[in-house]
Amino acid sequence: MRKSLTAPDPDAYVLALDGWRRACVETLRAAVRKATGLEETVKWGHLVYAANGPVLLIRAEDERVLFGFWRGQRLREIEPRLKPGGKYEMATLEIREGMTINPAVASRLAREAVALNRTLGDPTKIAKAGRGVDRRARRVSAP
Repeated sequence: MRKSLTAPDPDAYVLALDGWRRACVETLRAAVRKATGLEETVKWGHLVYAANGPVLLIRAEDERVLFGFWRGQRLREIEPRLKPGGKYEMATLEIREGMTINPAVASRLAREAVALNRTLGDPTKIAKAGRGVDRRARRVSAP
């Protein structure tokens, strides 16, 4: 079952978690917050980070934590475990108990995702305008 928390703010969201999910979200959150220019909020029942439109999300569910990027399909060279799906070039890393992601990689993903929004604009506005996906953007290179 996919279950999201309802929380009034990001700190309350994290405090409502326990065990491995809390540790995972705390690690991801700390890594993401190192990226400059991100606004953190609780939206749609999970943590959402925005800079010129939505950039990424952290969503804790009963059996997994999702680390998703609105333009994540462009970031798969950095983290090949990102699985494409959904609108806006979404791709998500599904983290289950015992799995990890290097915090430096999480920070890099966040920085590169912010750079994509800076270059291409808000992914939701592009989709609403009917322009689809802008394939002219630079590809992100692996470390």
